[in-house]
Amino acid sequence: MTDPTNDSLFSRAQEVIPGGVNSPVRAFRSVGGTPYFVARGEGAHVWDVEGTRYLDYVQSYGASIHGHAHPSIVDAVTRAAAEGTTFGAPTEREVLMAEEMCSRVPGLEMVRLVSSGTEATMSAIRLARGATGRPRIVKFAGNYHGHMDSLLVAGGSSVAEDATSDSAGVTEGAVADTIVAPYNQVPAIRSDVAVVVVEPVAANMGLVPPAPGFLEGLRAACDEAGALLMFDEVITGFRLGVGGASERFGVTPDIWAFGKVIGGGLPVGAFGASRELMGHLSPLGPVYQAGTLSGNPLATAAGLAALAELDADAYGRLEATATRLADGLADAIGSAGVAVQVPRVGPLVGIFFGDTATAVTDFPTAQASAESGMYRRFFRAMLDRGIALAPGPYEALFPSLAHTDAHVDQTVSAAADAAAELAG
Repeated sequence: MTDPTNDSLFSRAQEVIPGGVNSPVRAFRSVGGTPYFVARGEGAHVWDVEGTRYLDYVQSYGASIHGHAHPSIVDAVTRAAAEGTTFGAPTEREVLMAEEMCSRVPGLEMVRLVSSGTEATMSAIRLARGATGRPRIVKFAGNYHGHMDSLLVAGGSSVAEDATSDSAGVTEGAVADTIVAPYNQVPAIRSDVAVVVVEPVAANMGLVPPAPGFLEGLRAACDEAGALLMFDEVITGFRLGVGGASERFGVTPDIWAFGKVIGGGLPVGAFGASRELMGHLSPLGPVYQAGTLSGNPLATAAGLAALAELDADAYGRLEATATRLADGLADAIGSAGVAVQVPRVGPLVGIFFGDTATAVTDFPTAQASAESGMYRRFFRAMLDRGIALAPGPYEALFPSLAHTDAHVDQTVSAAADAAAELAG
């Protein structure tokens, strides 16, 4: 087919790919309509196969912090590809990447590179269990840590001892050792808990910041119980600042998981900890983990190029853009008489429609907003105006370093029109 359309590609895709997509949210089930198929991206924009241009706030869910097709990243990948795409052997850039990450994050002494955020959290939890000799883990309702069986667990407003899975195919045994607690509440930590895993900023249920004292409370509770504390920084790592969430909030976990930004747009993940804790990992210790494509030379080339341009000035510009966006959206939508909350944490922005008198602080309050149906209508109205948001109410907005004040003004103007449509 020489001139495909979004409809024709989606129809073909559904014949050979389950649901027509390789990640469920892309199917547009939450927002309706046919997904647009991206043909190319540049800076703050993407173009679909029909030639329609969108101002993009998905940015590969935060991976493209510099915007699409950033010249230095494209050049780094091109040069690396010419030398070989994978070897199954160590390369210098793996060492450089590990050194760069450890130099930026206080307390991070060693890392192991993997190929995805899911693989990073999965391996980090295995490490925690192996190092402590304890079986159980604690996670928080509304936090997403990838599609590892033991982390695909539903939660309510109180600690769920008998957890159940959100996915068919996950056995009761796989989640039997998983305890789910409400986000922003410090749970009691039992003596058989190996690790408490948390998104330091919850960015997979909209955007929910940690309440004052929450992360500090987790640190203290883990210390008292002899459990490890793990920050899932797949989204916040190297996006909130040079040292990520641990630097921003002044709380140091025992284990980190990373992804997205460190790959410069290519598939990558990493987990890390102190030298002592990482010493439990094979080939030094008994906790096994491996990956043929771990430390892939293209991903490390892209990641090093991305990190090289992320200094304090870059983060200052990114946060200023996000502040302008969040304030503008709140004013534009609210002025139309539509109830909305637009939280911001550093360069991350969220949108919650509904009661503004009750702040969104956990999964039930985020879920109430999502189930109102307003995001679906707002998404469609914004897409019609050339603004691409994530096709689901539980995702954040990711302004990039390629987004300018003019782009933000365009977005706010579109939001004002979209909100008027919603209120009409």
